Amino acid sequence: MKPVTVFVALLLAAAGLAAQAAPAQQAGTVKGEVLETRSVESYTYLRLKTASGEIWAAVPTATVKKGAQVTIANPMTMENFESKTLNKKFDKIVFGQLVDPNAKPTSPHGAASAGTATTPAPVAKVAKATGPDARTVAEVFKGKSTLKDKTVTVRAQVVKVSLGILGKNWLHVQDGSGSAADGTNDIVVTTKSEAAIGDIVTAKGKVRTDVDVGSGYTYAVMIDDAAVAK
Repeated sequence: MKPVTVFVALLLAAAGLAAQAAPAQQAGTVKGEVLETRSVESYTYLRLKTASGEIWAAVPTATVKKGAQVTIANPMTMENFESKTLNKKFDKIVFGQLVDPNAKPTSPHGAASAGTATTPAPVAKVAKATGPDARTVAEVFKGKSTLKDKTVTVRAQVVKVSLGILGKNWLHVQDGSGSAADGTNDIVVTTKSEAAIGDIVTAKGKVRTDVDVGSGYTYAVMIDDAAVAK
């Protein structure tokens, strides 16, 4: 079984789902009208009316009203799925993230828990964190080989937020170090904490390298499971 398939299977198992077939990745988005919603602890299930017919979809838990028009990003189709929490089998279901049409740069908290917000211009220099494990964003990128699986502390400004993705909040942070040309000025931090765009935060977590979360998303380096303080 491929690593991405294993990752998805573990994720869905944690949400009370059982996979009977490998996932099929899709390009683009899925759009439709909400005909029915069912929410459980980790997911909201949506029965959608799309241009190609009715389908079921699952997104991180969100408040969605019947009749709403929704767009699901990064769709991944799974076949022969059983939701233990719903006690229901799906011949086919699409997993993805709900796009929040009302997301604005000043507020990452849209109507959906998986709302995203856009990225503003690169930030000015932020004072470096203190302590033996303190690093700038650029230093984490430069030292990723020796820092792999080690704890670092980074103080930076939040420039982008994605909430409720794979059970975590994903923050893009910058501190004025690094280069936008090669992407070493912006690092992803995963956390259970919440932060808003513009917040100056101190994030302490483990450095992960060459992370592939599926659906085309890969990260050369990131800070995982961080404790984030403002």
